Amino acid sequence: MPGCGTIRAFHDRTTMIRLLPLLCSLLLLPAHAADPKLVSVARGLANPWAVAFLPDGRFLVTERAGRMRIVERDGRLGEPVAGLPPVDAGGQCGLLDVVLDPKYADNGWVYWSYAEAGEGGNSTAVARGKLQGNRMVEVQKIFTQQPKVASQLHCGSRLVFGSDGRLFIALGDRFSRKDDAQKLDNHLGKIVRIEPDGKVPADNPFVATAGARPEIWSLGHRNIQGAALQPGTGELWATEHGPQGGDELNRVQAGRNYGWPVLTYGRNYGIGTRIGEEGPKPGFEQPLKVWMPVSVAPSGMVFLSSERYPGWKGNVFLGTLRGQSLLRLELDGTKVVKEEALPSAGNARIRDVRQGPDGFLYLLTDSADGQLLRLQP
Repeated sequence: MPGCGTIRAFHDRTTMIRLLPLLCSLLLLPAHAADPKLVSVARGLANPWAVAFLPDGRFLVTERAGRMRIVERDGRLGEPVAGLPPVDAGGQCGLLDVVLDPKYADNGWVYWSYAEAGEGGNSTAVARGKLQGNRMVEVQKIFTQQPKVASQLHCGSRLVFGSDGRLFIALGDRFSRKDDAQKLDNHLGKIVRIEPDGKVPADNPFVATAGARPEIWSLGHRNIQGAALQPGTGELWATEHGPQGGDELNRVQAGRNYGWPVLTYGRNYGIGTRIGEEGPKPGFEQPLKVWMPVSVAPSGMVFLSSERYPGWKGNVFLGTLRGQSLLRLELDGTKVVKEEALPSAGNARIRDVRQGPDGFLYLLTDSADGQLLRLQP
């Protein structure tokens, strides 16, 4: 491209003089964040589900089959971390999310969710422990979804610490065809909120409701696999899988009902018939965004708060399984104004996306030979 001093294409000298500063500024602009590339940090992970960042620069990664591994800074995979409780792995269930306590530097707690076997089948449980070398010690189970069901589907689940230090646990409906997600006497299809030690916060919305599980924060969810806090507001946002279409992005507020299966844009598998109403309907929340008629199967999500990617701060990033890409959503308040699919590694299923302490985005690909990737601007 010619330099600014060689522009000769304008016949109108006045127009050329007026536009010349703009043309020069465009020629000098740095590469835009729209040209990122994915760099492999680690390979050889078996269906990895979640990644957390240790203070020393290493990574803590869960594999759905029941293993948790430390990934060294150079990408080497450690042996499975010992000391975890038994994991009932199968189907969509197994060892799932992992997060560090916000006060990890002081207390050393690591939290993870997993499928726990028991009478009636299994359910999603949450435990915490302290990493000592390559072993978890002082392990405590702090929550178990009730009831247990004979299913290997819709286990959820994401763990998010709120700005007040309480822990949100996003739970699937376990593929229940009943209205369990609408009932307050169980944890199916709910987001629950607990203290870090498992106790029930006194200000939970249904603490004083007769017959309700006091841990419940919101209801009417199908299968949540993405959740994150919005910077600035501290509000919880979550994505959930619809059936045939009807994936949702929601702003999750205390005591609100998100509709499933009474309200949904999704359709019955194969036959495509309606499941419920689409809304709006009094007493139910409408999603901020719906993917129709084809599902993208949204998984891990994050709000970008760093300056690493010019023009993208404040955007939402979602991993997708069926969509096999990383989605970038631009917002105007709570309204999604633009969606862009960024390339993934070989059109892989993206299971998790997190912002690291260095401000870069990290992704996990869900396959038998999964990778930990960094999005390099």
